[in-house]
Amino acid sequence: MGVRMTGTIYRVAGPVVMIEKLQAKMFDVVRVGREKLIGEVIQISPAYHTVQVYEDTSGIRPGEPVENTGQPLTVELGPGLLKSIYDGIQRPLPDLQKEMGDFIARGAFPQRLDKTKKWAFKPLVKKGDAVREGQVIGVVQETKTVQHKVMVPPGLSGTIQDIKTGQFTVVDTVATLDNGRKIHMMQEWPIRIPRRVGKRMVPDAPLITGQRVLDALFPIAKGGTAAAPGPFGAGKTVIQQQLAKWADTDVVVYIGCGERGNEMTEVLTEFPELKDPKTGNPLMERTVLIANTSNMPVAAREASIYTGITIAEYYRDMGYHIALMADSTSRWAEAMREISSRLEEMPGEEGYPAYLSTRLAEFYERAGRVISLGGDEGSISIIGAVSPPGGDLSEPVTQATLRVVKTFWSLDAKLAQRRHFPSINWLNSYSLYTETLAGWYAQHVAPEWADVVGRAMAILQEEEKLQEIVQLVGSDALPDKEKLTLETARMIREFFLQQNAYHDVDTYSDLGKSFLMLKTILGFHTQAVQKLATGTPVGAILATKARNGIADAKFEKDHVKVLEKAGREMQQELEKL
Repeated sequence: MGVRMTGTIYRVAGPVVMIEKLQAKMFDVVRVGREKLIGEVIQISPAYHTVQVYEDTSGIRPGEPVENTGQPLTVELGPGLLKSIYDGIQRPLPDLQKEMGDFIARGAFPQRLDKTKKWAFKPLVKKGDAVREGQVIGVVQETKTVQHKVMVPPGLSGTIQDIKTGQFTVVDTVATLDNGRKIHMMQEWPIRIPRRVGKRMVPDAPLITGQRVLDALFPIAKGGTAAAPGPFGAGKTVIQQQLAKWADTDVVVYIGCGERGNEMTEVLTEFPELKDPKTGNPLMERTVLIANTSNMPVAAREASIYTGITIAEYYRDMGYHIALMADSTSRWAEAMREISSRLEEMPGEEGYPAYLSTRLAEFYERAGRVISLGGDEGSISIIGAVSPPGGDLSEPVTQATLRVVKTFWSLDAKLAQRRHFPSINWLNSYSLYTETLAGWYAQHVAPEWADVVGRAMAILQEEEKLQEIVQLVGSDALPDKEKLTLETARMIREFFLQQNAYHDVDTYSDLGKSFLMLKTILGFHTQAVQKLATGTPVGAILATKARNGIADAKFEKDHVKVLEKAGREMQQELEKL
């Protein structure tokens, strides 16, 4: 008996539809109803198949036909991905808008990659060469910024029988192997299965972001994972845009997962306007945007995360370093909760499904620094924004995320209200990469990097304890040494941690500048403590003006000269006391 490729709708519950008389495998894509809505099999019982539909199901009813495609949900990978804006199941939104206006018709599934555009293919191997899966056989200049490497698809190997050069579409044959298998510029890959790699490596180099609070206090490794939870208005989106612009990566994949429509509109209008500071070209030349707003069907929101990570893995396999921004994984978890409740599964904490932690871990585990099957080194760094209701970090999504990520950037609404940006709370945040990266910082920035950063953190933690005393008895009651600690902590906060994302110079701070600023601030503290020990009044020490020159260095291109001058004048002022 052959596989029955059609069935009929038995029951509809929002995006969850039960199908009878259908034979299908888990995660097969099906076309539901007369309008052929796109869905995916997520549960199988002897009598029924349960499908989550990626589109609005209003109007469909029991008895309508369902077709099984026999294939899992896949993405098309090839030249043309960069500069694209997709929805959660890789439908190109600009193409849909041209075709249908501002509202997507149900059942629409246009070409995900342009199959008519011709690309200039330049081969890197010749007839008779043996090739293996993942090996680069040719290149295409995809954008001015990124060269697209055409790879042998996973599972294929052999000897090149024929390879062409010239202008081809993504579906044209560019090479043929001796076993008759044809190679095109386009590959397809199921989104829920991670792409295979040759070897995973220890992430022992930092992802340099140019944001002082991140690079110095809470670094993320290249190929690492970070979570940035924060309430509404704490500056999550600005931080993600800063990372997209300045982080030391080749390609950016930005997933707007369940964000409000107006916020996503800002991203979609601002990103194409952003200039890439490294090349001067538009940032979109090395960016893929996936937009799935909160009013779009929830099932597509659940798929958008997997679509984004699969595209990131494809560029990683070419030997590129990828930054993947997911904004926000809370909305993704809410989509899982909604689907789970309609499936009548046993709820876990706060109604989330019991497998919430597993799904989050599976997603973040797809980050990493690897040697690809073709032998190139690439990495994916995942930065997930989390939107806890009311800023409550004890809720299940934040806690489950913290168990799997190694860097935690806690965004604080109170800091944002005080206009302290980036509003990352230095007392709640942490990075588990600090020790792993210490050797890299010592070798490439300064041998005493770890010592300087450790001293700065100790002063900030001491300030927190002293603030409790100040609130009870006032600062005048503190001993002189503690008054000095409070002043140094203020300098670290205002001169070093605060950074203006909209200032031409201060928007990016290289590691050398960050180190020199911190060292100069701590140099003042050391000299001031010595002066205090000789009996100099603390008031006279705190009246020194030269230390304000450290703040000026943030906005000057020649920061070395400014900091050396500030350090010299501080020393002279203190010696005169």
